[in-house]
Amino acid sequence: MAPPPPASMPLGQRLMHLAQTLQFGWFVGHLTLLFCSFRYGLSYIFFKSYSRWARFSYRTAFVAAAATYGIVVYKAFRARARSGGRQQPGALALLGDENVQYLLMALVWLFSYQIPLALLPFTVYSVFHVATYTRANLIPTIQPPQQTPASGASPGGRATTKSSPLADTIGRFVKEYYDASMTLVASLEIFLWFRVLFSAIIFTKGSWILLAVYTVFIRARYSQSSFVQGAVGQGVARVDALVANQNTPPVARQGWETVKRLGRQATDATDLNRFAGAQGPGMKKAQ
Repeated sequence: MAPPPPASMPLGQRLMHLAQTLQFGWFVGHLTLLFCSFRYGLSYIFFKSYSRWARFSYRTAFVAAAATYGIVVYKAFRARARSGGRQQPGALALLGDENVQYLLMALVWLFSYQIPLALLPFTVYSVFHVATYTRANLIPTIQPPQQTPASGASPGGRATTKSSPLADTIGRFVKEYYDASMTLVASLEIFLWFRVLFSAIIFTKGSWILLAVYTVFIRARYSQSSFVQGAVGQGVARVDALVANQNTPPVARQGWETVKRLGRQATDATDLNRFAGAQGPGMKKAQ
C-alpha cells in the first residue's frame, strides 16, 4: 500500500494526491460495497429484498467488489510487467490467485439470481480493508503524524512520531478481530455452498451451473486458506460427535462415513498441486 502524501503539502493538495491513486479507487470500491450491503440489508430486514432499490444495491455491491479485486489483479499484473525479468503466470497459476478467484466470483454473483448470503463474505472483507486504508492512508493525510522530541534525549537524538489516537484504535480493532472475522468468512462461504446446494435440489433455474462453479471456488479456498480448513474440520468434528451418539442409527453412521470417504477422495482427485506444482509461498492473499 502506497504511503500517504508528504505532510509538507497543503491539505487540499494532499487529498488530491491521494484521490489520484488506484489505491484510493480500491478504497472507494470497498466503501461503496459496505454502503450498498447496508442498504440491501435494510431492505431484506423489512421484506423488500426484491424492490427496485434493493436490486440496485445488491448488483452495485458486486460491481464494486469486482472493481476492487480487479484493481488488485491489475496492479499485480502491472508490477510483474514492469519488473521485466518476471514471467507472467500461466492460466492455472493465475486462477490460483485468491484475488482472481474473488474477482470471478463477484462477477458470477453479479449475473446470478439474488442470494443475500453471498454478500456477507465480501462485506466482512471490506470492513477490514476500509479500516486498514483509513488508518494507514486517510487519517495520516488529513492529520499527519506530529514529530515530538524525545524527553531527555541528546541534541542529536531522534524525534518520536505521535500517531492519531483514532488510527491506533482502528489498528487495535483490526489486530484483535481479524482472525475471528476470517473464521467467520470461512464459515459463511461454507454455509453458502449448502445454500446453493439447496437451490440445486429444488431445481432453481441456473442453480446446478452455479453449484459447479461455486464448488470449484470452495475447493480452491480449502487448499489455500487455513481458516476454511479449520471451519471444515470443526464442522466434521461436530457431525462426528453427533453420529457417535448411541441413539444414532447404524445406517446414519455408515452414511456419514461414506460421505467423509467420498469427500477425501474428491479432495485428493482435485488437488491442482499435482498438475501445477506447489504454489503456497507465491499465492496472493485476498485484498
